[in-house]
Amino acid sequence: MAQKSIKGPRPKHIPQRTCIACRTTEAKRSLMRIVRDQHGRVAYDSTNKRAGRGAYLCHSPECWEKALKRRGLERALRIDTLNAEDVAALQKIADTLTEDDMEKDS
Repeated sequence: MAQKSIKGPRPKHIPQRTCIACRTTEAKRSLMRIVRDQHGRVAYDSTNKRAGRGAYLCHSPECWEKALKRRGLERALRIDTLNAEDVAALQKIADTLTEDDMEKDS
């Protein structure tokens, strides 16, 4: 006869994602999502629910700078180049980040 094992409730699954710049793996909700929509436009996805191909970045200004300079976003989003408007919008977001944001998420 099979014996039932007594176990507690299974822990809730927390989706993990990797920052495309520093390659650290964290909970999906603690990273910032950049999305390429069906029209090829790239934007910050504050809700983490927009349709399209996504890439994740830490709240660290260094990660944003690295992703923008080393074509990390282009590779992750599978596009040839970011247009100037998208780069300007993403750079504006990156400029608002501080080290305090990074420490708050840790």
